[in-house]
Amino acid sequence: MFFFKAVYFYFLAVKIILNSFIRNIYFSTNYYNKSLKTKLPEQLYFYPNPFLLSSFINQKIFTFKLSQINIDTFWSNFESLKEEENLNSFFWLNLINRKNDGLIIQKIISIWIKNNLKYNKKTWNSLNTSKRILAWILNADIILNNADTNFKQEFFNSTIIQINHLKKNLSYENDPVKKIEIISAIILSGLVFKEYNINFEIGIKVLKKTVEDFFNNDGCPINRNIYDLVQCSKFLILIKECCKDAQEYIPDYLDDIVDKLIDCLYSIKTPTSKNPLFNGASEFKIDDYLNYLTGLEYKSNNIMNKINDIYILRNKKNLLFFDVGSPPKKKYSKNYQSGPLSFEYFIDNKKIITNCGFGNKISKKAELISRLTSAQSTLCLNDSSVVRFERNSLINSAFGAAITSTFKVFDLNINDASNFTTLSAKHNAYENSFNITHHRTIKIDKKSSNLIGEDNLISTGENKNLLNMYSIRFHLYPGINAVQTMGKNSILIQIEKNKSLIFTTSGDNLILEKSIFLGRNQILNNFCITISGTLNKNENKNITWELKRNN
Repeated sequence: MFFFKAVYFYFLAVKIILNSFIRNIYFSTNYYNKSLKTKLPEQLYFYPNPFLLSSFINQKIFTFKLSQINIDTFWSNFESLKEEENLNSFFWLNLINRKNDGLIIQKIISIWIKNNLKYNKKTWNSLNTSKRILAWILNADIILNNADTNFKQEFFNSTIIQINHLKKNLSYENDPVKKIEIISAIILSGLVFKEYNINFEIGIKVLKKTVEDFFNNDGCPINRNIYDLVQCSKFLILIKECCKDAQEYIPDYLDDIVDKLIDCLYSIKTPTSKNPLFNGASEFKIDDYLNYLTGLEYKSNNIMNKINDIYILRNKKNLLFFDVGSPPKKKYSKNYQSGPLSFEYFIDNKKIITNCGFGNKISKKAELISRLTSAQSTLCLNDSSVVRFERNSLINSAFGAAITSTFKVFDLNINDASNFTTLSAKHNAYENSFNITHHRTIKIDKKSSNLIGEDNLISTGENKNLLNMYSIRFHLYPGINAVQTMGKNSILIQIEKNKSLIFTTSGDNLILEKSIFLGRNQILNNFCITISGTLNKNENKNITWELKRNN
């Protein structure tokens, strides 16, 4: 079965890449560019609220002032490809003083249009184009300020050509998150241009199918990616708010998924204002985004205890995120991180135990490292990951570095008693290779706020290797200092000047190692507590550990 699946994905990848190659050739023809020219709109039906774009913009990226811009060199001499991409998205328009005269902006856009009259692979990729359309339409008030007729026609013509390009190629986009972004631009064009109301109808219809396929009943993406949850919420809320401003109907499914996403977002709120790090997530300030939502009068009435199969345990002094989910399907697994039963832990509003975060914005090597089981706070056998990743370059170029194997998490048990809150589960990811099942139990002592854990390594048959090395890692959040005690049987964790924790274990070897943290899109040094040892033939292993206050 595995062989046939591999063959299927290989030929599907060949089809996708070949199709893309042929389409890029076709896009460069005069025939294609003529096909994009359709009726010119007369005006915008309404001007959307530019505030809706503020949640997408990194203030640190765009720091220039309009008065200091040299228009003649604006579209040349880029410092990096990233800068070129950021400028071509036009999101920087949201940072321009809205009292400025539109003349300079009009000149910048006119030069861009002149340079990009026809399809350009670098500037016309679907994501960059959808961002540009959103930025242009949401900032049309300053773009068209005191504009003459020629510029308006030039601007509308370029806008419609790019929208038509997005429409023609929407069906080829296989990534649901990217598809939602592209759909948002198409829908917005149908709202602001009466002549293109059909774009709204088409977009709403395709969006419904995408939402139904990509989100579960709780409103979580089925790829289990927290970052995608946030990104999708931004575009879906933008669509809903623009529908309201245009006095257009809001489909029930859109209302429903937005409400569920809001609940999810408030449920992952942490004391440090940073999101938890599971399955493709890097750190961002979730509180900033929640403040943005408050400005739009969104709030949650349902704080949940499970997001994307990550259970959340809360009490007055503790917060625990515990991953009890199996991997997503292969086509949705390009950002999956191999950390079954991994957890992140907060006490007294401080993050103590963390996963390493996703390294895709650092380098390919950092991304690979961040996907390994050793980069998560969980069990690792023989320094191997619980899933294998696709190594075929052709399949990777079509689908990303998808997983090639899977496993199940099962026997989930939750018990909220008077003294302890307990959460436990098992996974069989190591059963094929080592005949080992991992059973993890984590307890929070409600009275002392101590964290108590137990990792059972259960033999399910004769070990295929005579000696299996086990490592249970607890990555400490950057900035948390730790030292190993003289007896080597405990780790002292310093939280603040007069506040510390002590980590103890029944395991074979307890060491404090240097590690790296990738969650801030850069490589940072941190510490990692590791319990290690060996498993003999047919041996069951029971390792207990505790993180308690150092009184």
